[in-house]
Amino acid sequence: MYISAIYRHMQILISAQLQPYRIGSGQYIFLLTIARKEGISQKALSEKLLIDKTTTAKAIKKLEAEGYVKRETDPADKRYSLLYLTESGRAVLPKVQATLHDISRKSRTGMDDEEYKLMLSLLKKMLNNVSEQVRQREKEL
Repeated sequence: MYISAIYRHMQILISAQLQPYRIGSGQYIFLLTIARKEGISQKALSEKLLIDKTTTAKAIKKLEAEGYVKRETDPADKRYSLLYLTESGRAVLPKVQATLHDISRKSRTGMDDEEYKLMLSLLKKMLNNVSEQVRQREKEL
């Protein structure tokens, strides 16, 4: 219940702050990941973010339409495209990062660094546990 409520409220804040750049709360994570790993395939991006392929395709299409991301054919396998930031994507990246940093900083009010690290560690454990359950379920189907 708390995780869901935190997520919804964070998405509202992120959407409002990123609205001037026409980046929705569902796209910024793709922009940041492509920036960290330029030349990533759409499939690898989905796997890295644990997000289904359809959602990834929609987000990339939106980022392309806004001029932040471009596709280039994979020279090793012409059937696939690799994702890169455009100049506009590189220009907006610091603004997106600053916005997310500000929201994160404000959300940590009243927590010291140790509490924050512990919270992140526990959330990662939970994610790994539920991800493993999902993988097991998919194998059974």
